Amino acid sequence: MSSRFTRRGFLTGCSAAIAGLAGSRFNTVAFGDPLLNQEILVYIFLRGGLDGLSLVPPIAGVDRGHYEAARPTLQVPVTGPGAALNLDGQFGLHPSAAPLHSLYQNGNLAIIQAAGIKDLVNKSHFDAMQFVELGTPGFKSTTTGWMTRHLSSAANLPANPVMPSLAIGDLQPQSLLGSLQSVNLADPAEFDIDNGPWLWRNAQRTALRAMYQGSTSWLHDAGVQALDAVDIVQLNVQGGYTPANGAVYPSGTFGDNMRTLAQMVKLDLGLQVATIDLGGFDTHDAQGTAVGGFLATLLAELSEGLAAFYTDLDGAGATNYTQRLTVVVQSEFGRELPENNNEGTEHGYGNLMMVLSGNAVGGVHGNWPGLALGALTDGTDVTVTTDYRQVLSEILIRRMCNPQLGQIFPGLTEYTPLGIVTGANLTPVFGNEIFRDGFENGDLGGWSSQV
Repeated sequence: MSSRFTRRGFLTGCSAAIAGLAGSRFNTVAFGDPLLNQEILVYIFLRGGLDGLSLVPPIAGVDRGHYEAARPTLQVPVTGPGAALNLDGQFGLHPSAAPLHSLYQNGNLAIIQAAGIKDLVNKSHFDAMQFVELGTPGFKSTTTGWMTRHLSSAANLPANPVMPSLAIGDLQPQSLLGSLQSVNLADPAEFDIDNGPWLWRNAQRTALRAMYQGSTSWLHDAGVQALDAVDIVQLNVQGGYTPANGAVYPSGTFGDNMRTLAQMVKLDLGLQVATIDLGGFDTHDAQGTAVGGFLATLLAELSEGLAAFYTDLDGAGATNYTQRLTVVVQSEFGRELPENNNEGTEHGYGNLMMVLSGNAVGGVHGNWPGLALGALTDGTDVTVTTDYRQVLSEILIRRMCNPQLGQIFPGLTEYTPLGIVTGANLTPVFGNEIFRDGFENGDLGGWSSQV
């Protein structure tokens, strides 16, 4: 198969009859109990360290003065060409991210300032990405990702989905490490058995299905569900894909990936979590200005892709996917306040996160520490005031209806919602005492999400 299944074995298999049902797909009715959670969580990781101070710069007050002094070349201006788009009078939006401005004004975009890993021990990309995606800051030996632990601990998910967990692209991210439900998919049109002409492939499918249905081991179950997923996707992607509501995705891999994800969402295959990466944010030199340059191009690609995705999925009734969709955008860390001598920025600590949803509480959130010298970490970095896990925890509790924070984020002992999404305030559960002891002792290697 040209698209690789990264799981060792699917937990459950779908009915073999799926293979012969042209045009079949799951929908909300197929999952039965209306009390089951049918939310979709999309996790977009910006690799390299996004410069949040360029995406959402201060536009007024004393921090504006600190910002301009530290960034004589890279600053986003408040007037003239390349001026920031006003958000709340204190912060603005980079002009290249203009597609996000209307979403913000409509209340669908929440921006969380000064978020990240508290007490990050170093500014290594690899360490920080592992800490964030594993959900265990300070520990890299964890054997499962935080999204994997969400799926295994949630008690309210539909049974027997065809594609519960999806990584768009060629690699499985560490947030889905250890997942027994994760599928990698880059291009739906190539999600197929691709050895030989169609008649051969059809015979292969028949033979493989007969072989896999001969037993109930994890390997046989994996084979059946793999074939089910291939059949369902192939039956529904013929003839291409036309986005709804006039949505136009940007050219390039990220736009293609967002379009693919929208297509998979609309197939109603029981998708619960999905991941997408966008790289290139390690802007040590030639970062560019607000009028143009490398970062401006990346921010345009990001914002155009997000806006098209939201527009494509916005609708009414059963097609109003945005009412059960939450998109989180995060990077491993931010950039320093001062620009360097190469018209770029160095690795920093505090950064912003973004949450896009029909259930978002739009606005700028979080405890902003300011840019005065005494407020900066190491005299150069935005100080982290919001643990990134608090943002994810609020989404897990209020949207995904999963309060098992002790399993999803071992080592986390408190939960303080910021008010970034609407939903029920379930009582968080931190009771995984056995694992917490191991976490505090630094022994995470043997822990499994099935505990």
